[in-house]
Amino acid sequence: MSRTRRPAVASLFYPGDASSLRGMVTDLLAAAEPGDAPASTETTPTGQPKALIAPHAGYAYSGAVAASAYAQLRQPETIRRVLLLGPAHRLPFRGLAVPEAAALATPLGSVPVDRAALASAADLPQVHELDMAFDGEHCLEVQLPFLQARLSDFGIVPLLVGDASAEEVAEVLERLWGGPETLIVISSDLSHYLDYDSARAIDARTSEAICALRPDAISTRQACGRHPVAGLLTAARHHHLHARALDLRNSGDTAGPRDRVVGYGAYAFN
Repeated sequence: MSRTRRPAVASLFYPGDASSLRGMVTDLLAAAEPGDAPASTETTPTGQPKALIAPHAGYAYSGAVAASAYAQLRQPETIRRVLLLGPAHRLPFRGLAVPEAAALATPLGSVPVDRAALASAADLPQVHELDMAFDGEHCLEVQLPFLQARLSDFGIVPLLVGDASAEEVAEVLERLWGGPETLIVISSDLSHYLDYDSARAIDARTSEAICALRPDAISTRQACGRHPVAGLLTAARHHHLHARALDLRNSGDTAGPRDRVVGYGAYAFN
């Protein structure tokens, strides 16, 4: 297999020119203060996060929030594999979809797909090869430039999550959990198209549920990536991880009007 899946949202969600994209991501990461969490959270622990949640809107809207998650990778040289999960926006299906491609590309280059890891989860009934689910999909792609900027030699395990229970997603994560060489990234925005004050209220409740590792307290109305988030929270409870909020804003705070906003949160799990 040699096919590389080309980027679908370059020049739309982020710059299509490699130099401009590299400069933007570098600036976003430099502006993100590692360990700079909201005042309501506990003292930031040291060490490498096992998992991150980062938003997936256009960089003008959510790039700074996403950067606050990736800035937490203090030993990026240890990471060789990234489990990258996000919600399918364009095609409804049951379970989790994997692509046919051998690599996923951005203007910064191609990232190899860890086909061996995918093969090790292929016997799970909820995992299916469904390449068309990735056509035009943005939620995983927008995470790649941040990973390319922070990591050096790594592969990805891309999984789009359709209609799947928290337990089904957690089972896949458990199968591929690995050790310090494996990072989990969940791509999800929070509330959609509420007014500014309503969004702040519902996103605050969602953030509390994430930090309390309570998948039952999060609905699809609260997070478009509710299913992969719920799977991570379930697995995090099993592994006794602790979640912390890094940033919580919405498009009304960044680059949009305040009558219809989208919420963005960044979280680390140690």
